[in-house]
Amino acid sequence: MNTISTFFYRVSRGWVTLLAIIIFLVFSALELPRQNAQADQYSQGVGSPDTSLLYSGGKLYSMAKWYGAEGREAYLHARWTFDLAFPFVYTFFLVTAVSWVLNRALPERSRLRLLNLLPLAALVFDFLENSMTSIVMWGFPSRIAIAEGMAVVATPLKWLTLAISFLVLLIGLLALLVKRIRSATH
Repeated sequence: MNTISTFFYRVSRGWVTLLAIIIFLVFSALELPRQNAQADQYSQGVGSPDTSLLYSGGKLYSMAKWYGAEGREAYLHARWTFDLAFPFVYTFFLVTAVSWVLNRALPERSRLRLLNLLPLAALVFDFLENSMTSIVMWGFPSRIAIAEGMAVVATPLKWLTLAISFLVLLIGLLALLVKRIRSATH
C-alpha cells in the first residue's frame, strides 16, 4: 500500500491534478446529464441501483422487472460503456487531488497520507456494484441471490468511500489553507 500511495504522491504534480480536475468537470457537465436522462427514460421512475444509497435484493429484482427487456439492455450497455469510464474519471480526479493536497498539508511520515488510496476502494466497489447489478439484469427473470446480495453491499460501500474521499479532500484543503495562513503570519 505504501508503494502505491507513494507513486500517487510522485505523479500528482500540479499539472496532472489540474488535468484530472478538468476531465472530471467536463465529463460531469457533458456526459452525466445525458446518462441521467437515459436512465430516467428506461427506469420508468423506479430509480437505478447506481444512484440509490440503499436498496434490497428484492428491490433490485423489481427494478429489473420494471425496466423491461429494452431497459435492461440499455442498463447493461450503460454499465459497460459510460459506467466503465466514469469510475476511472472520478478516481483519477480524487487520487490526484487528494494526493496533491495531502502532500502539502501533511508531514511525510504521517500515516494519514495513506488516505490518498481511499478513492481506489470506491473504484473497486463501483465495479463490483456494476458487475453484480449487470448479472441481475442479464439473468432476469431468474433470481440470482448472490449477485443481488453483493450489489446491496457494494452500492452503499461505494457511496461511503466516495463521500469519505471528498471529505478527506475538503479537510485537506482546509488544513492546507490553515498551514499557509500560519506560515504567512510568521
